[in-house]
Amino acid sequence: MSIAWQFRRKKDSPVWRRVIVFFAGGVILIVGLVLLVLPGPAIVFIPLGLAVLATEFRWARKWLSTGRRWLRGRFQKIKFKRRAER
Repeated sequence: MSIAWQFRRKKDSPVWRRVIVFFAGGVILIVGLVLLVLPGPAIVFIPLGLAVLATEFRWARKWLSTGRRWLRGRFQKIKFKRRAER
């Protein structure tokens, strides 16, 4: 089962929209990074912040897709390891 993420971005987004998305996503991302050190659900906030930023910024889409590929690879290793133990 795979989850398809699609981000819609108009070519000419207004500057105010990009600024709002930048600050909202940036705040969520920074909170997630702070929660790496402090107790809290950083693993939820970091992808959420990247997903908000990815609606307007290509670099965030790239980081988000790279993270998803890395996570899928880890799950595959766990799945193969469990099968080998049986």
